[in-house]
Amino acid sequence: MAFSEKIVNLKKEVLKESESLFRHVEEVAEQNTLKVLDAMRECKVSDAHFNTTSGYAYDDIGRQKLDELYARIFGAERALVRTQFVSGTHALATVLFGILRPGDELVSLTGKPYDTMQTVIGYDNPCPGSLKEFGIKYAELPMLEGKVNIAGIKDIVKPETKLVLIQRSRGYSMRSPLSIADIRAITSEVHRVKADCICFVDNCYGEFVETEEPTQAGADIMAGSLIKNPGGGIAPTGGYIAGRDKLVELASYRLTSPGMGDELGASLANNRLLFQGLFLAPHTVAQAIKGAIFAAGIFAKLGYKTLPLPGEVRGDIIQAIELGSAEKLIAFCGGIQKYSPVDSFAAPEPWDMPGYADKVIMAAGTFVQGASIEFSADGPLRAPYNVYLQGGLTFEHALAGVMGAAEAVAEIG
Repeated sequence: MAFSEKIVNLKKEVLKESESLFRHVEEVAEQNTLKVLDAMRECKVSDAHFNTTSGYAYDDIGRQKLDELYARIFGAERALVRTQFVSGTHALATVLFGILRPGDELVSLTGKPYDTMQTVIGYDNPCPGSLKEFGIKYAELPMLEGKVNIAGIKDIVKPETKLVLIQRSRGYSMRSPLSIADIRAITSEVHRVKADCICFVDNCYGEFVETEEPTQAGADIMAGSLIKNPGGGIAPTGGYIAGRDKLVELASYRLTSPGMGDELGASLANNRLLFQGLFLAPHTVAQAIKGAIFAAGIFAKLGYKTLPLPGEVRGDIIQAIELGSAEKLIAFCGGIQKYSPVDSFAAPEPWDMPGYADKVIMAAGTFVQGASIEFSADGPLRAPYNVYLQGGLTFEHALAGVMGAAEAVAEIG
């Protein structure tokens, strides 16, 4: 793995400049590790909870304990953690379809949702099974200079508004992710305007980035994916929902069926992977954030627009870089793939991915297919050709991958 002298020197320079930033990330990881450890001790997690179950799985103690553990860590009344969730979008859709009823209004406070959520909503062309087809009304509040327009909440939230969607991460955009302070300010204003309006946070990519979660900052309910932050790179699949008791209960009826809810659901995957992944998650997230800071530093020095900049507050693990051309986007992803532990010999190509309007290119040499907490990169082939870098089970791997991507982009000129 021979890197050019220029890239090696840049690495040394960025690492030196990032020392204090890395210390802060490590301090957050230490606090979150203690939070998770305390919860595991208080919940009395035992190896008896690691067994698999089959069939209806009534009284599955591992499943029940995992729900209890997530609720405690996230400061929620109840949680629903299942390998039956096939993706983060599935978990989010389960909340929306579980809570909303015909005639209710859903409002996005973070502007246009990302591609897969647009199909759930029925954004432009309602597809079969979308919220719009079920008579759910939709409105959105455009972002204001990359921030949530808090002053505009009083005008968009109306008496018929049942639920507001708050997307913590940026999706395929160059806006800033939301910090916990942002979420606290948003939910406070929503509840001031309409006390019974449900604040729902899409928490994908945001878990353990700070020492609090959205449900500890005013959110009524949130959801995310286990093959992102909270799975720690070990969970093989799944998602979670956490929040107020009655809201999680409604979501559980959508996941299974009315009257059954969270009483069923076999633990077909080894539950140990879910418990152990959660335990490792604060450390793994810290590794990913350090890799993102390093990537921001290198590509900023190479003259590219990066968001966030190395020293800016982070609300998620994603590093966005504006590359300016399809060729550079493809080259970047090729560089990441080349330095992956799995399928390093493969060359990523843009393809028509389900739920996305444009062709998408993805570099993901991951042990778990599509696991965004592992080192990966992706982006839609549309101007200005932004790439979204995320994950990294180890900082050392992130270093190699970022340097490989930088070399590949430099070859384009």
